[in-house]
Amino acid sequence: MTEFGGPEVLQLVELPLPEPGPEEVLIRVTRAGMNFADVHTRTNSYVQKATLPLVPGREVAGVREDTGERVIALVSSGGYAQFATAPGNVVFPIPDGLDEGAALALMIQGLTAWHLYRTAGCVARGESVVVHAAAGGVGSLAVQLGKPLGAGRIIAVASSEEKRQLALQLGADVAIDSEPAEGLTERLIEANEGREVDVVFEMAGGAVFDASYRALAHFGRVVICGIASQEPNQVSTGSLLRHSRSVVGFYLFHCLGRPVMWAEPLAELFARAVSGELQATVGHTYALSDAAQAQIDLRERRTTGKLLLDPWA
Repeated sequence: MTEFGGPEVLQLVELPLPEPGPEEVLIRVTRAGMNFADVHTRTNSYVQKATLPLVPGREVAGVREDTGERVIALVSSGGYAQFATAPGNVVFPIPDGLDEGAALALMIQGLTAWHLYRTAGCVARGESVVVHAAAGGVGSLAVQLGKPLGAGRIIAVASSEEKRQLALQLGADVAIDSEPAEGLTERLIEANEGREVDVVFEMAGGAVFDASYRALAHFGRVVICGIASQEPNQVSTGSLLRHSRSVVGFYLFHCLGRPVMWAEPLAELFARAVSGELQATVGHTYALSDAAQAQIDLRERRTTGKLLLDPWA
């Protein structure tokens, strides 16, 4: 990318092989992970502002050039490529029995879902949890983690019947339509058997946030992990006080300086996946040359699960 804008700013070009710096690792990338944040980065509307020129992409799977070990890694940028460099402390071995796509799904989306329960939402045993975008990368894992992490009723919210059926197969107790936003508050309460809900994992913003907030019980929490609509919301302190409600933000990359927030949860997620307890939903794999189309499909909510790029296709 040499400019910000629409999907057309993503151009396939030849660049020199990246040189790893001190304590960095060079990785031959076999799969690059895609995230909704990449769409925001393309327009420079993400939480973390970008600088140009830029090779987008924050996560890769592949092989360490120095050891030949299969790994996944976080990169500051440069993931949409055949080779990438990453700091050694955010390079993690892929265990036997786990493929690269599943490992990528578990790194950013899986860790986000885990921290929504444990760190940001502080979900107590038996509490009801609403998972928006329940067939997406984070949502599909959050649905599955609910019962193992002690949650009560899991309410999935998704935009199509196909996505709602997937959420039910993954362990949701009930799945409801996200549209229209009008009436969503009432549908959430009805889905919780007539009771207001305890915790909401929300990544859309706008009217969906407002409807979710109104559905909260006393001491309920909305955890914000995205603003896909790019429509920010405002909540009055008076409303928070009157209802004893909380609005919590969570951005995974703020955990980077705290290794315990990465290594231990990721090891737990890998173990659950290898044992078959956790299914990482991997969606379509696009050729690197089709990265623009992949971002269009992601933005238009045409996809399910983790999207991947094959840089060698």
